[in-house]
Amino acid sequence: MSSPSETVTPEVLREWGMPDPGNSKKTRGRVMVVGGSRRSPGAILLAGEAALRVGAGRLGLVVPLSIEAQIGVVIREAAVFSLPEQATDPIDGHLRDELAAAGAVLVGPGFDEPDETRATLEAIADIGVACLVLDAFGLGVLPDIDRTLLPDTLILNPNEEEAALLLGRELRDDRAGDLLEIAERYDAVVNCYGHVVSPSGESWRVSAGGSGLGTSGSGDVLAGAIAGLAARGLSAERAAVWASWTHASAGDRLTEHPGLGFLAGDLARELTPVMNGVLGEFTSV
Repeated sequence: MSSPSETVTPEVLREWGMPDPGNSKKTRGRVMVVGGSRRSPGAILLAGEAALRVGAGRLGLVVPLSIEAQIGVVIREAAVFSLPEQATDPIDGHLRDELAAAGAVLVGPGFDEPDETRATLEAIADIGVACLVLDAFGLGVLPDIDRTLLPDTLILNPNEEEAALLLGRELRDDRAGDLLEIAERYDAVVNCYGHVVSPSGESWRVSAGGSGLGTSGSGDVLAGAIAGLAARGLSAERAAVWASWTHASAGDRLTEHPGLGFLAGDLARELTPVMNGVLGEFTSV
């Protein structure tokens, strides 16, 4: 059995605070989101918007060449980059520099082909990024990746099915214990449905959130929020806890008004007022 989890409250988050935002976009961190496909181009857009909504200063979207043009006209605030035509080709040039300089890189939203995802993740790992956040197909290929190739700071954002895949078995009643097993196996901070666990055994529980969060794209918003907060300078644990609580609380607000049936895009837009409602104003950690 795992140790009891700390309950996340606004008071806990207020005590943690936020990094000083400084006076320009460059002082609020750069986040790069890698993903997208012809079938699911919207996932990377939701993740990217969420990263900006939680205060990240600069956003880059890295997508397959086949959708680069259509992505560029949707989020006007983002720089858009194309992946190599062949996923097995190395990432070089300006894109390599951008990924290396990012405070956090999120890989997975919208990808739909395992082999290409694996090759892309390996190419990004070769760059030596500071903080890597994995979601969706990025999690699906993780068991096949040598952990020593990945950065020290790794954050995983699985749903229950993906958590079971990472474990190699079905989840048990001791959810925090299951997630601790994943955290220890991959030396990563793990966030799953309101449970956040670190490899050291620390854990937190978010009690907010409800059935309204079960909407297409909700996980992409959450992953983007985690990456955005990590890029701003929060530790992996605090980025995951802050994002999980903010995402869940945004869902609660939307469940009250307008009610069940809100979209993931509504969640992304609600992140900013939820965060500022806790802090009152941005404060330094």
